[in-house]
Amino acid sequence: MKNILNRLINHEQLTREEARNVLVHISEGTYNTSQIAAFLTVYMMRSVSIEELEGFRDALLDLCLKVDVSKYNTIDLCGTGGDGKNTFNISTLASFITAGAGVKVTKHGNYGVSSISGSSNVMEQLGITFSNNSEFLIRCLEEANICILHAPLFHPAMKNVAHIRHDLGVKTFFNMLGPMVNPAFPKNQLVGVFNLELARKYGYLYQKGTKRYTILHAMDGYDEIALTGPVKMISNTTENILTPETFGVSQIKPSEIFGGETVKASAKIFTEILKGNGTTAQNNVVCANAALAIATVKKCSIQTGFEKANESLASGKALKSLNLLQTISK
Repeated sequence: MKNILNRLINHEQLTREEARNVLVHISEGTYNTSQIAAFLTVYMMRSVSIEELEGFRDALLDLCLKVDVSKYNTIDLCGTGGDGKNTFNISTLASFITAGAGVKVTKHGNYGVSSISGSSNVMEQLGITFSNNSEFLIRCLEEANICILHAPLFHPAMKNVAHIRHDLGVKTFFNMLGPMVNPAFPKNQLVGVFNLELARKYGYLYQKGTKRYTILHAMDGYDEIALTGPVKMISNTTENILTPETFGVSQIKPSEIFGGETVKASAKIFTEILKGNGTTAQNNVVCANAALAIATVKKCSIQTGFEKANESLASGKALKSLNLLQTISK
């Protein structure tokens, strides 16, 4: 690691294979805590190259516990996090709305690192069981149209990093990797990223594969559609700018989508929205994100996706998906 750190400090970049090997060595406990923290810190001060990102991704996918749901046409809705905006759990709510609209979702998530309540925090608060048992996950997928993949159960390689990330409390390149390393290998992906440079890198990497994808970055910094301004969208077939008018709704203020100050408060916001008690701003934001997921899988227009998302929320189908998951978890 000393040689690697010296090279990185001298502004050298790692090859794809070198980056892969570093993460494999981290998983094997080869490096001490200080060395790992130093390695993470380098990438807070400079961008990760595409080759490095590919190498890190390769390592985590090679080392993960895989879930075979290949017979289903699933999607993951996942943001990188790290945008510092402290919104409520928009992508997780959008996942249930997408499931309620009849699209199967393999939701990859983790506890919050740079936010108060990550996807796994709110799921745990709502009584969802975390498991890496394939039969359990397939049952969730078949009955509720959604299964929750709590990242630490599928990425044992990361146990040597988890406490360091928690202690640092800021975004690291692992935030960038989260959406890329879903152990269910979904055929579709809706991913939000915290800056435009990363959106471009994701686009470049996804172009090499077979996945249908939509990448989002809000121009004002959100890693999802926030309806607070324009959003850059990159997909298999197009690049576009989305605005609130794309969905036929009004622009909102950042204060209207703030999350709770505690995990319990975040979970309350979550359930109130699914029960139909959300504000217009909250409903529009979650349905806009679900619309892109539905459109990605169904190959329909964004407007049609938005209509399907609204119907899923208003009819209670999204809430039913959550309730079914809670029942299966008991």
